[in-house]
Amino acid sequence: MDYYLLTDLAARVGYHLALSGAETFRVEETIRRIIGAYGIECEAFSIPNCVMVSLEAANGKPLMVMKRVGFHGNDLESVEKLNALSRRICAETPDPSVAAQWLDETLKGRRHYSVPVYYLGNFCAAAGFCPVFGGTLRDSLFAGLLGLIIGFVSRQMDRRETNPFFSTIVEAFAIAVPAYLAAGFHLVDYIDFVIIGTLMIMVPGLLITTSMRDIIYGDTNSGINRIVQVLLSAFAIALGTAAAWRVTSGVYGLTVASGSASYPAWAQAVMIFVACTGFFILFNVHDWGSILCALGGVFTWMTYLLCRDLGMSIYSMNFFAAVVSALYSELMARSRKYPVTSYLVISLLPLVPGAGIYYTMSLGLGGDVQAAVHKGLETAGVAGSIAVAILLVSTIFRLVTAQNGKSRK
Repeated sequence: MDYYLLTDLAARVGYHLALSGAETFRVEETIRRIIGAYGIECEAFSIPNCVMVSLEAANGKPLMVMKRVGFHGNDLESVEKLNALSRRICAETPDPSVAAQWLDETLKGRRHYSVPVYYLGNFCAAAGFCPVFGGTLRDSLFAGLLGLIIGFVSRQMDRRETNPFFSTIVEAFAIAVPAYLAAGFHLVDYIDFVIIGTLMIMVPGLLITTSMRDIIYGDTNSGINRIVQVLLSAFAIALGTAAAWRVTSGVYGLTVASGSASYPAWAQAVMIFVACTGFFILFNVHDWGSILCALGGVFTWMTYLLCRDLGMSIYSMNFFAAVVSALYSELMARSRKYPVTSYLVISLLPLVPGAGIYYTMSLGLGGDVQAAVHKGLETAGVAGSIAVAILLVSTIFRLVTAQNGKSRK
């Protein structure tokens, strides 16, 4: 057997998983499973920007392959395809050269949405979330147009592989300026909800989810690394919108609008489905799984509304809604034999604290530091409630899976 080719194959699969936004534990476990299928023990180590594999060949010579993970995005189609490939390799254990050929075919066979569909995803994501937060239908349409601006700016930044921190500042500024100007000329009804709905595209939902799951699975370093990226993204969003407010303050002088529109639960369910449809396009999810992901977002939000009607606190509402989201995602993943990532990331999106980030920034700009700190702590508490819910459900499913594995043995 060509030990080097096998090591390089496993490292390449792990590299492309990391490049697509997969969790650290998934990258390491996939590498170990591929090499372990050939009866070889190995060490796999991964952090968000590096993948390393080492093993000892039959002649006692140590081998190590390291691949640096550079600029990458969110491609859940690739995560699903590579996960299926690793299952196939483990089941058939072909010659490493044949498995390497399978990997090349898998990479070539990945699907991507066309540019017009990509822009449609940006429009639907922003337009769908805006009325859920309290915007009118006119606000929703304007938010969708701002979503197109984010799509254009994001594509230009990605082509130049711009640092994500500065890219987020530019994107936030680019959508906040026309939003505040529109509010100054009374072209929108509730400026807060227009901006919040649009900013949901920029809130790093995949990073938030993967950071939680990394910590749950014991990959603390990677989890903290991703949390830092989340905090930097939130700070960048605040900087971009704050700069836009300063530039347009002569036309629009207020940072917080009063009032909101309200919609029945069925209408909010439709809006959430539209928003999640936009996100499964942006995260590159295809086939029936994409519809199931969007439905997961609807179930999550309906649970949230039910808990609210029962008079629960904001932390309890997010906790139970996240439990439903995690349960749904785990069941879908196991029944369809797909990674849980796609279902969990998209179904959790309605709970992502984009509004909390925005209001913290707005209150700080208004000079109410105490209220801004309180809102920031509340946002952190919401994120903590969601994390605990995911931890609870994931732990239960891991224990059940481990117990079933022992029973089969």
